[in-house]
Amino acid sequence: MSGADVKPILISGGGLASLLLAQSLRLAKIPFKIFERDASFAFRAQGYRLRLSTEGLDAIESVLDAPTWQRFWDTCGKTGGVGFSTFNALTGEQAEQIVPEALASRSNKVIGIARGDMRNIFASGCEDHIEWSKHVAGYELTDDGVHAIFADGTKSVEGSMLIGGEGIYSRVARQLSGGKLKVYDTGARGIHGQAPSTAFKGLGEGVFRLRDDSRADGAIFIITNVRPGDMDDPNVNFGWTMGGQPGVIRAPNNDYSIVGKKAADLAKDLTKDWHPRFRPLFEEMDESEAAFWKITCSTPSGVPEWPSDPRVTVIGDAVHSMTPAGGIGANTAVRDSALLGRLLREAGGYKPGVTAAYEKEMRVYASAAVHLSYSTAVGQFGVEIDEKSSPVV
Repeated sequence: MSGADVKPILISGGGLASLLLAQSLRLAKIPFKIFERDASFAFRAQGYRLRLSTEGLDAIESVLDAPTWQRFWDTCGKTGGVGFSTFNALTGEQAEQIVPEALASRSNKVIGIARGDMRNIFASGCEDHIEWSKHVAGYELTDDGVHAIFADGTKSVEGSMLIGGEGIYSRVARQLSGGKLKVYDTGARGIHGQAPSTAFKGLGEGVFRLRDDSRADGAIFIITNVRPGDMDDPNVNFGWTMGGQPGVIRAPNNDYSIVGKKAADLAKDLTKDWHPRFRPLFEEMDESEAAFWKITCSTPSGVPEWPSDPRVTVIGDAVHSMTPAGGIGANTAVRDSALLGRLLREAGGYKPGVTAAYEKEMRVYASAAVHLSYSTAVGQFGVEIDEKSSPVV
């Protein structure tokens, strides 16, 4: 069969896991198509800067070709220090580090990259394979392939496989697992923000957690990574992410899609009594970049089993959504991409048994990661998930 006759692998969603998988397929010359519901990568805020673990970096390096990996590595920030420096947000005093957290992954540095930069690099060379404004709402198996079904009722070309990588609201995951894959709303909320790097000079280089336990309705904290080199350039923005225990952070009309000034104003109000050392992070913030977010988590007891389908599987947040605690969600997602990509390369594309082999190995490391993320969030965010009664998204 000629290359032109080979059915493409269909990928639902154009997020990090999907694009890294696409890189693996591109390099192996396996045909693929990506269906992304947004109109472009610039359609929505790209979220907070991601910390990359040793496992995450190894997975990414195993997929990218040498020039693209070098571009990726050069784009990453490298911050000194191996763990969080925790401060009392009100007094400015450094708190006792009760549970040290090892954050460094290479060269004794904490490695981080903006989600938008990561997405653009992973998309390199794949742009012509992306179909925009295509919202996958399910799929239909054929005698020897699969169609993605879009929200408007139309269908994709027939593919050899469908990979669901469209995040926590994945319809592919719901259909494939018969509803066993669930994402729970923990009730905790957060705000992403950015400010000029000069606003962070009071902190200095490092990874910081600022915590306020003075509120009657629950604790609130921010996490930020202040990397060297850009600290004196007011044209460079650093990001911070704020988290609050359930009930502390409330979006107007419970609308967590709100971005901009309303989210910024709430962040400023919540931190108005914080120490002057930390106030510039909020007083000088770029209000247009502020955004709310819900803190969700997949089933804490582990990734459930479902009857494996040789034609369909899921990756990333679609199969294992995690809280931000521990910073391991994106790192686990890229492990999915590297594993599934390697199995497909070795098989030369679709082959019965690939999805079963991928899911068996993925369940082990992903279940451990979800459990760690949830267990950490119980302490950090005060969340609790009851798998029988907690609300799902």
